[in-house]
Amino acid sequence: MNVNIVCVGKIKEKYIKEGIDEYAKRLSRFCKFQIIEVSEELCLEPNAKNIQSTKIAEGDRIIPKLKGYSIALDLKGKSLSSEQISQKISALKQGGVSTLTFVIGGSFGLSQEVINKCDFSLCFGAITYPHQLIRLVLSEQIYRAFMIEEGSSYHK
Repeated sequence: MNVNIVCVGKIKEKYIKEGIDEYAKRLSRFCKFQIIEVSEELCLEPNAKNIQSTKIAEGDRIIPKLKGYSIALDLKGKSLSSEQISQKISALKQGGVSTLTFVIGGSFGLSQEVINKCDFSLCFGAITYPHQLIRLVLSEQIYRAFMIEEGSSYHK
């Protein structure tokens, strides 16, 4: 299975990069894992109009990267436990899905067009995460999902 994370911007913090690299290495035994970055749109004056324009511009860069079954990370998405995420990935694999793409927006989130083009919306809770940190959290949860499917004690 191919598992992609399409996200906005580059990671600057070394500790986040190192964490993602560790989970990418661990995931290599289960899937082909790839992070695909699109450039972040500069929003100098964050008012409603400019935020909307920023999300649309970033969305225009994200949409061509959507492959296979796409899952948007969105505050209005469905909250799933780690076990439920594992079951969802397992069911998709068994259903013949060969590419799974998770999508993380920039500082202002995802455009409605991106959310609409995705097959599912996932929420990691009501708290706000920096969009760089959520890559690390998502990478760990993907690894955890594969470990749960394998029956490993990692997730406990």
